[in-house]
Amino acid sequence: GGHVHWAPDAEAACRIVIDLARRHGVTSVVKAKSMMTEEIGLNQALERAGITPVETDLGEYIIQLAHEPPSHIIAPAIHKSKRQIAELFAEKLGIPPTDDIQELTAAARQTLREKFFGAGMGITGVNFAVAETGTIVLVENEGNIRFSTSLPPIHVAIMGIEKVIPRFADLAVFMRLLPRSATGQKMSAYVSFITGPRRHNEPDGPDALHVVIVDNGRSAMLGDPELRRALYCIHCGACLNVCPVYRKIGGHAYGWVYSGPIGAIVTPQLLGLDRAGQLPFASTLCGACRDVCPVRIDFPKLLLALRHHAHRHRSRRRGLDSWRERLAMALWAFTMKSERRYRLAAALARRLQRRLVSNGLIRKAPFYPFSEWTKYRDLPALAPRSFRAQWKASLKEG
Repeated sequence: GGHVHWAPDAEAACRIVIDLARRHGVTSVVKAKSMMTEEIGLNQALERAGITPVETDLGEYIIQLAHEPPSHIIAPAIHKSKRQIAELFAEKLGIPPTDDIQELTAAARQTLREKFFGAGMGITGVNFAVAETGTIVLVENEGNIRFSTSLPPIHVAIMGIEKVIPRFADLAVFMRLLPRSATGQKMSAYVSFITGPRRHNEPDGPDALHVVIVDNGRSAMLGDPELRRALYCIHCGACLNVCPVYRKIGGHAYGWVYSGPIGAIVTPQLLGLDRAGQLPFASTLCGACRDVCPVRIDFPKLLLALRHHAHRHRSRRRGLDSWRERLAMALWAFTMKSERRYRLAAALARRLQRRLVSNGLIRKAPFYPFSEWTKYRDLPALAPRSFRAQWKASLKEG
């Protein structure tokens, strides 16, 4: 049967894979597309250990040649144009410049075919793991995963703890959800069910199977009764496709391997609020991601919860600024609860702003919190007269 390894964090997961490679004299590995291996930085760790990793998914292979991270969960090279890929292949693979898609894919196929036959290890992710039968399930459309699990003598599958489902009967539900939401297919072109290494009467398959189960912050996510819902994600990418923010800024703007709405709720929990506390605010809260999600993750609710956590975290770090912010909000609430106080405050603000206004804008405000605003942008000035005053004047004139 297969061997199961437990990795509490990314460093431990990389160390397990490198130790396996060294123990069997592996110098090159072929890899299938896996967000988990991107998350733990496996390629970089293998290269530091003198082991050559080769991505075999066409999109992942393109961005590996370009030394870029993926910009989409399903289509990692979606930000690349055909012309850019043609230039990249001409430079890296030494083929004549061409923008013919069939010629480009044929060049990649020829190069990768040699890598498959020469690799000592195949590394994949895991789409689902069935606890009842010990089966790992791999879903793909290119056939590269089946090559990676069949030709090399060692197969290493790396998965997060959230990939486990209880029974084989439960798998049918997920196999309907994933391809429909990811690529619009009823079923992916290739679905592999793996329960161990090659048996004595089987013509192909690995001699050894190793499954690395990775925590890397997921247990902490599981401990939060609200934020744990982010672990429902099946990495279909549907939320990215409908997100107005992602569609405007692209995947690389999120700063890590997970982008779009799912990145905005997962990355702060895995990397910490110090490194990614701004991501929950990169959302309009329109709810399109929630509407399209096949596992019904309530993205706006989780984003608001993370904003609350980020605010509390920032307040603890900022000290004096947090006191000033709370005082400013208390004064604002006190003023807004009374029409009389609101009118007096507005009249006072109009008097105080007179020396600061230039062409209808305040470019540098002296008082907090307006001083924070004008550090980076202009503040529109209050109108010289309120709407009510202007309305009364128009009635008199009319």
